[in-house]
Amino acid sequence: MSLRIADDAPNFTAQTTLGEIDFHQWLGDQWGIIYSHPADFTPVCTTELGRTAQLKDEFAARNTKVLAVSTDSVESHNGWINDINDTQNTQVEFPIIADTDKKVSTLYNMIHPNFSTTATVRSVYFISPDKKIGAIITYPASTGRNFSEILRVLDSLQLTAGHSVATPVDWEVGQDVIISPAVKQEDVEAKFPKGHRVVNSYLRYTPQPNK
Repeated sequence: MSLRIADDAPNFTAQTTLGEIDFHQWLGDQWGIIYSHPADFTPVCTTELGRTAQLKDEFAARNTKVLAVSTDSVESHNGWINDINDTQNTQVEFPIIADTDKKVSTLYNMIHPNFSTTATVRSVYFISPDKKIGAIITYPASTGRNFSEILRVLDSLQLTAGHSVATPVDWEVGQDVIISPAVKQEDVEAKFPKGHRVVNSYLRYTPQPNK
């Protein structure tokens, strides 16, 4: 059965370019992103892994670990990393899972048989520190991911996990957010001391609480 938002993130052990890992143990109390690639030595994947490496400090600032997956071997991954580093002017330092038995790909529904029975699609799973699925994004092999959007989703998940707010359409960090309908109007002033504005009974804005 496919994974859904708020489901437990399945644990697994796997061989990676940084050695064997137990996923939950490796993640610890941090946020995580696990994402899949159709194959090594392919052009779109090369740009994506390069971009991930370039964003190392951005993920670290968000207390987030990144883990990539494809069904190729560790040896293949290591050779590919040399190409990524060279062509993308970066250093890949995060682990890439060698999912040759497709165990992880199957657990996370990354193989879509109508697309391919062997290669994964471009799935992205956001994992919260309590090991729950926070969000899922899936792209076809022909569409490279937008990492600005991945960071934006991560920022929204982390913000809304700690405050009674939601992020509106096209929200970016620093912009106003929406007060949850569950917060009674008489409690808003105490809960959101930065102020708020009321559009109607269910649409109320407040400055981003953690900025």
